[in-house]
Amino acid sequence: MMEDDLRQRVEPSLAQTGFVWFMRLLSIYCLTLGVAYWIRLIGLHQGLLWRFDLMPWQWQTAAVSLAVLFPVAATGLWMRAPWGPVIWFAAALIETLMYTVFERIFAANPMIAVTNLLILLLYIAFRIVLFWQGRTAAQKLSSFGQK
Repeated sequence: MMEDDLRQRVEPSLAQTGFVWFMRLLSIYCLTLGVAYWIRLIGLHQGLLWRFDLMPWQWQTAAVSLAVLFPVAATGLWMRAPWGPVIWFAAALIETLMYTVFERIFAANPMIAVTNLLILLLYIAFRIVLFWQGRTAAQKLSSFGQK
């Protein structure tokens, strides 16, 4: 009985497994966005601003920044590095501001803002659940040590 109580279980919870999958899917999404911005920069994009030298300076600045930030965020998210979500948040904030606040320059795209907001809310929900689970586990451990 005592040995069973002292054994630690290293199995991840459902929330931890879900969070890992969420981070990996977000990483793939960021990599896709990064590739999309690179396609626009090198001239394979079929649109008005189809090449870097034809873009206004605002688009040049935004496209270059996001073409670098999204793949870096994808790498950090895939590795579950603490800086991955920070870089993603910065890139998502820039992109959201581009298509909402500065819509006269970049064209309106509210779906980008909605998508980024939903991803942010899901991330916050996962972090709250994981914090709560960690706190509950710590309380169980401290109460076990007092017996």
